Amino acid sequence: FTGFSMESAAEAKYLGPGDEPWPGMRIPGSQRLPPTFVRGFHDESAVRKMLYSPLGQTGMVVSLLGIGTSAFGGFYEAFEEEEAKAAVLYALRCGVNFIDTAVWYGQGRAERILGDVLQEVPPQAYYIGTKACRYDRDVATMFDFSAARTLQSVDESLERLRLPYVDIIQVHDPEFADTIEQVLDEVLPALDQCRQEGKAKFVGVTGYPLSCQRALLDQSSVKIDTSLCYCHYFLVDT
Repeated sequence: FTGFSMESAAEAKYLGPGDEPWPGMRIPGSQRLPPTFVRGFHDESAVRKMLYSPLGQTGMVVSLLGIGTSAFGGFYEAFEEEEAKAAVLYALRCGVNFIDTAVWYGQGRAERILGDVLQEVPPQAYYIGTKACRYDRDVATMFDFSAARTLQSVDESLERLRLPYVDIIQVHDPEFADTIEQVLDEVLPALDQCRQEGKAKFVGVTGYPLSCQRALLDQSSVKIDTSLCYCHYFLVDT
């Protein structure tokens, strides 16, 4: 990495979860650089304009803006992969430090694109979350909430991302499972196994209906660290 060294990274003044006081929920980079800051890789002036917030009890301090990769799955329009890679790299250099992806986004295409571009990024400069359980465009095979397929999916995602682990591994749209028990009894224990094996740091759930996420959080015997909802309070919320 051009201009990057562990020694120069250690010189920065970082914002960590144990630092006090927290001035509200959002901390501008101008007050203290985030723990993902890497001198020589980041544009420090841009990072200092970004807002950061602690993510629950994970210890992660994430940027207010994140990188979503559903467009890399070709859901909206055709695009050049090199342009997509350049956009990710530019956003990361400017202080965006959370990447959201999934095998569903292009049936692995988004993960493969990220796997390429992240070879140019210091691993401590970002957090990344991916998902399991939603796969094919064909409705008949779109979802699989079995434990075996979940475990297989995590390994396949890591291979595409070319990473030893992800920060968050998530259940993708659990509202489409036949029963909530299948998510509670198969998917979440499988993801917890991946966490224990070091393939993920945290386990999360994603989806649209808040009621489903609330039920999983209330009933799960597996610790759920994060909950991600999309489109609420957004112009495309339907």
